[in-house]
Amino acid sequence: MRIITGQYKGRHFQIPPSFSARPTTDFAKENLFNVLRAYLDFEETRALDLFGGTGSISLELLSRGCPTVVTVEQDRKHYAFIRQCMQSLGTTAARPLCGDALRFIGRCHEKFNFIFADPPYALPELPELPDRVMQSDMLADDALFVLEHGARNDFSQHPCFVEHRAYGSVNFSFFKKRETAAE
Repeated sequence: MRIITGQYKGRHFQIPPSFSARPTTDFAKENLFNVLRAYLDFEETRALDLFGGTGSISLELLSRGCPTVVTVEQDRKHYAFIRQCMQSLGTTAARPLCGDALRFIGRCHEKFNFIFADPPYALPELPELPDRVMQSDMLADDALFVLEHGARNDFSQHPCFVEHRAYGSVNFSFFKKRETAAE
C-alpha cells in the first residue's frame, strides 16, 4: 500500500498477508481524491474514516494536510497496523480508534467536514449507512459523506445523494445534507 501524493507521497506500508481487509485500489483511490479536490480544502478538513481497514484512505488524508483524521477500526490487528503506520509518519493529526463503526456513528458528537466509509460489501447494515451518517450529529455544515460499496448498491434515489463514481469494481456514492426549505 502506498501514499499517492502530499507530504508523505511515495511512502509504502506492507500489509500483513493475514489481513482480511481489502485496501481501496490505487487507481480508485487516486481518482477519488481527484474528485474530492473539488469538494474539500484538505488543509481545513476534519476527516473521519469509518471501517478503517488498512488505513489507506486515512493515510492519504493525513498526507494531504488534514488537521484531524479520526480512523475507526474494529479489528484489533488492523487497528494496531493503522496506528503503527500513523505513528511512523510522526503526525499529531492522526487519531486511530479501536471500536465498532456503527456504534461510533450513534455515539459521536464531534463534527467532521468529511466522512468516508468503506464497510465490508456484505455488511447487512450497508444500505442504511447513508441514513445513519446523514442523520447523525457528526456532520459539520456543508459536510461531505462518501460511501465505498459494490456494484449491487444504488443510492441514487437517496435524498442526500450527490453523485456516483465507479472505478473498476469500486463504487463511490457521494452525499451532502440538503438545506431544509424555508417555511
